[in-house]
Amino acid sequence: MNSIYDKASNDSMIARINKLTPESKALWGKMNAAQMCRHCAIAIDIAFGKGDLKVTFLMKLLGKMLKKKVFYGGEMGKNSPTAKEFIITEDLDLQKTKAELITNFSRFASEGKSVIKTMNHPFWGKMTYEDWDALMWKHTDHHLKQFGV
Repeated sequence: MNSIYDKASNDSMIARINKLTPESKALWGKMNAAQMCRHCAIAIDIAFGKGDLKVTFLMKLLGKMLKKKVFYGGEMGKNSPTAKEFIITEDLDLQKTKAELITNFSRFASEGKSVIKTMNHPFWGKMTYEDWDALMWKHTDHHLKQFGV
């Protein structure tokens, strides 16, 4: 099973990130490849205790109810709603955003579980290291599939 904490698994995800080019087109959704990389990098920042995510009580309740299904169930849904803080619309440099995503993602393998500083996600609720593993793997994988890599 793939794990963000496993060096070989982590390297395989990074190899997929490196396949993105300015010509990479989304199979669904509105983001381009650079925006997607930034989106994934700032989602990882939440695990590192960075960033501010505003979530209403109703959304927190929804997140707690859906957590197991999303983390440990089937695929993430295409065109699923996202927090406004994670919506990237500006034009960005793909090489810079790829480097940012790779730096963030590789920290899970190089630093291990100690890199995770947030054990209560604003949307998903209480998190274990295994929950972070499932979420970060599934989310990044979902968006790389969005771009065919």
